[in-house]
Amino acid sequence: MLKKPLIILTGPTAVGKTNLSIKLAKEVDGEIISADSMQVYRYMDIGSAKIHPDEMQGVPHHLVDCLDPEEEFNVVRFQKMAKEAMEGIYERGRIPILVGGTGFYIQAVTGDIDFSENGEDDTYRKTLEKLADEKGAGYLHDMLEKIDPASAEAIHANNIKRVIRALEYYEQTGSPISRHNEEQRKKESPYNLAYFVLNDERVRLYQRIDQRIDEMLTQGLIEEVKRLMDRGCHKDMVSMQGLGYKEMLSYLDGTWDLDEAVYVLKRDTRHFAKRQITWFKRERQVEWFNKSDYDYDDEKILSDMMKSLEEKNIIIPQEERRI
Repeated sequence: MLKKPLIILTGPTAVGKTNLSIKLAKEVDGEIISADSMQVYRYMDIGSAKIHPDEMQGVPHHLVDCLDPEEEFNVVRFQKMAKEAMEGIYERGRIPILVGGTGFYIQAVTGDIDFSENGEDDTYRKTLEKLADEKGAGYLHDMLEKIDPASAEAIHANNIKRVIRALEYYEQTGSPISRHNEEQRKKESPYNLAYFVLNDERVRLYQRIDQRIDEMLTQGLIEEVKRLMDRGCHKDMVSMQGLGYKEMLSYLDGTWDLDEAVYVLKRDTRHFAKRQITWFKRERQVEWFNKSDYDYDDEKILSDMMKSLEEKNIIIPQEERRI
């Protein structure tokens, strides 16, 4: 049975995936599925660096502006929504392109991970949530460090949901979730996969991150977070755990002054980019496209991506398309 085609375009935050993804989609007659944990939410445009409708150039985008901030979004729900979007794309005779920087979300699709294997008992999860409330995120992260150092290194202490998930997995199985993730990486994908990672030199990437955050503030990030607070959004909500939102909430509630909030946001975004790169280095079948190797010319990068897609029989070679 022939595998269906699937293109991944990923890389660290602020590397420039959005513009390239539009060009790629137009070249291959593709539709884009956002592999981002924040762009799925309505009313959260600036802090998530969400693509504007006028920037889409007619390319259909899926999993953007689908949920209200009050709704829960996680990897299980992402996988379900992404698969549904992919079915429609295949029916239209087009190619799905997963675009975004959330590596675990991408792996959930490319590896077709089964999330139903560990049952529905949430007793231990509730215990951990109570511990987090009483003793703080750092306490749970220290617990994780003792049983699964690899996961503790990969997951930021403030990402309580993922820390709890890793602790819960260990409690349920007696095995670290990092080992499970490595095993999932070794599985053969059910798709004819092209996995592209766009990257940049660290100094330039960090400069772009700082510049993007400055632009977000100029565009009205603080006002956006104020509007979300007026809706009743608060720090305990999944949507408000995203970079940019939790820091501005801490500024608005008086925990930090603005300079400190911006400093923490820039620092944590740089750390996030570093963890993203580490994740993609562990993935198999990955092709790296370092922007400096292409003189920062998207057209040159696109040309090599198209050659790769031809070699993988994901698209028809250019010579045959002319006939």
